[in-house]
Amino acid sequence: MFFIHHCKKKPIIKWYLCLTFYHFMEKEEVLKRYFGYDAFRPGQSGIIDHVLQGKSALVLMPTGGGKSLCYQVPALMFTGLTIVVSPLISLMKDQVEALRSNGIAARALNSASSETENSIIRRECIEGMVKLLYISPERLMMELPILIPHIRISLFAIDEAHCISGWGHDFRPEYLQLGVLREQYPTVPILALTATADKVTRTDILEQLKMPDARVFISDFDRPNLNLDVMRGLDASGKRREILNFMIRHRDDSGIIYCMSRKNAEQTAQFLQTHHFTATVYHAGLSNYERDKAQEDFINDRIQVVCATIAFGMGINKSNVRFVIHYNLPKSIENFYQEIGRAGRDGLPSDTLLFYSVSDIIQLTHFAQESGQKEVNMERLRRMREYAESDVCRRRILLNYFGQPTTCNCGNCDVCRNPPQRFDGTQLVQKALSAIMRTGENITMRTCADILCGIYSPEVKNHQYHSIKTFGAGHDLPIRDWSDYLLQMLQSGYVELQYDNHCHMRITDAGRDVLFGRATAQLAIVREAEPPARSTQKRRRKTEALYQTHLNLTPPQPEEVQEDTALFDALRELRRKLALEQGMPPYIIFSDKVLHALAQEKPLTTEAFGQISGIGEYKRQKYGELFVSFIKEFHP
Repeated sequence: MFFIHHCKKKPIIKWYLCLTFYHFMEKEEVLKRYFGYDAFRPGQSGIIDHVLQGKSALVLMPTGGGKSLCYQVPALMFTGLTIVVSPLISLMKDQVEALRSNGIAARALNSASSETENSIIRRECIEGMVKLLYISPERLMMELPILIPHIRISLFAIDEAHCISGWGHDFRPEYLQLGVLREQYPTVPILALTATADKVTRTDILEQLKMPDARVFISDFDRPNLNLDVMRGLDASGKRREILNFMIRHRDDSGIIYCMSRKNAEQTAQFLQTHHFTATVYHAGLSNYERDKAQEDFINDRIQVVCATIAFGMGINKSNVRFVIHYNLPKSIENFYQEIGRAGRDGLPSDTLLFYSVSDIIQLTHFAQESGQKEVNMERLRRMREYAESDVCRRRILLNYFGQPTTCNCGNCDVCRNPPQRFDGTQLVQKALSAIMRTGENITMRTCADILCGIYSPEVKNHQYHSIKTFGAGHDLPIRDWSDYLLQMLQSGYVELQYDNHCHMRITDAGRDVLFGRATAQLAIVREAEPPARSTQKRRRKTEALYQTHLNLTPPQPEEVQEDTALFDALRELRRKLALEQGMPPYIIFSDKVLHALAQEKPLTTEAFGQISGIGEYKRQKYGELFVSFIKEFHP
């Protein structure tokens, strides 16, 4: 693309020059020259070789696992154009900016551009000046009879491919039209990519794209840099307290808080604002302008936190998100894993926190039962509950769900860091069961906790529950502990919720055995959450060592040079100013991981600068002298 302007008069020659320049490069050379990496991540190389042979495939790779390179590298090696089908304009914009910042000819054809701009893009595609064209499924169908016949197409990449399946978690009917690509272009390979899809969804994707025999690549789903924490049984005030403690530890970090309702998203954002954090909301009830502004402010580091419903997600390719909080239980592990995957895309340590309560179970069960896929959605919710309620390594549960079982504990989740301690809780369980029995099995968990603690709540007074024998029988324990013990009783099968009767509790046969002394009950001690360590240099080195082991490479040696944290802060400020001048997100210029490496290695020549992982040839030429001079001045 560096010499496009020298061949404007002869489009055929221009096509040849621009495309053969890439064609004769090996994939490793393309990776280093344009993306600045020395080696592919596990799974990427095999997928790329498969595509280069002209074969179609479905790729499952976790968010932040490097899906984009699986089609971007072949796109630079093929002699034609790669069309990337993407669901969101914001995601296209982000991907195109990132590619162009690496010196790659990428464009997006969508309604966000004027018809004049789109006409220019069409002409550039026809003349061979574009290597990757990003387009929505709706626009692609419009362009099939107009633009596409005049372009030499080498590859179709279907990003966020789960959108094509009615069994997927972000189904979009517009994607159903994409089956026509196989009919009209039978010899062009199709690469469908998604971060999460169970077996049913995978089969449906292949059938909808009319490529049932395509190879399926399932990559390693382990994200060792993500810390996994779950806190259960907290009410709204308890969640706010924990969120505030969490935010204090992440004072300078970007993050997302996912909420089930718009109301919770708005209230959480207001709460953070009152404590001097820059936060905003994002949900379907806002205008297009308000949603776009919230996303742009977050991407460009003008705000720290977005409190969002699930409407906020696929358009975020921000590499320096350091935490994700779930205010409510997600409806499936697919949703959960994709959403936490938006943290730590650069591979640096990042924290995730999931709040879990009975009210979430009630509401999500209602949603599942009212859906058109009751059995499937109830099963997905059951598996999500298993994750939240488990007393075994949480990462093992996730990896097992995605067909990657492991016998090793991760050491980077709350269960591994602080294994649960159990005690004989028979008397506590009997007190709770007695309260349920004496109220005619006609109370919710919250009312049961009020009765045990001796709280004169409106529900207790209205039904005269303060007159029963067990009122105040557990006053020596805080209501939070009782909420947790009642949740454990539900998990252990001593009670069940009557979803068709206002979610009142009913004692099971197992519960009656405990109540009448025929069996004992074990409970886990309610403990204060142990906060994960701040994202310090020591923690980054530990995570990088995990990655090195994961890649079967030699772990970092203890004698490596220490990072200059003051230099890192200064480099981040320099990046911010450059991003402001160039009108692009800071992470598009360099990721935090690159800045950490620069602060550690302190390169004093542009050649050494170009050897930093993540700095390709184009960025070395564009930024090398500036950053090297800055480092020299910082350390004269």
